[in-house]
Amino acid sequence: MSLAMNSIPESATAADYPPLPETDKLTEFFWEGVANHQLLILRCGACGTYVHYPRPICPKCLSMDHLAPEQVSGRGTIYSHTTTVQPFHPFYVDKVPYNLIVVALEEDADVRITSNLIDFPNDDIRIGMPVQVTFQEVAPGLTLPLFKLA
Repeated sequence: MSLAMNSIPESATAADYPPLPETDKLTEFFWEGVANHQLLILRCGACGTYVHYPRPICPKCLSMDHLAPEQVSGRGTIYSHTTTVQPFHPFYVDKVPYNLIVVALEEDADVRITSNLIDFPNDDIRIGMPVQVTFQEVAPGLTLPLFKLA
């Protein structure tokens, strides 16, 4: 089931809304957390490993019974970045150029989230910059975890 599908008016065009994430049993907790302005990452109760992207098994200890969502601080550093100049969807036609960043989370630098850095010039983004998650409704019923400079 897609998020916000019930919120999209029949008269809407593809340019009115970004592509919507498909939720499933494994990712539902993440999107519910984001809707509540919480960044939740799976963590293994057996070995303590953070597991992101969500999956049914801990990649470190292979536990299938001990994974549970845990709120993280949302602080991290920019691990990588690029500036997108070609829109891949009609919603983004008037938004290029925009940045994509990969954030290494403070709790575990091996846990990385792809997002956007907001309110900062694309040309000034540098690897290693400290960032903090913020939540923004980008379409009715669709909130995304974005980042701002910490």
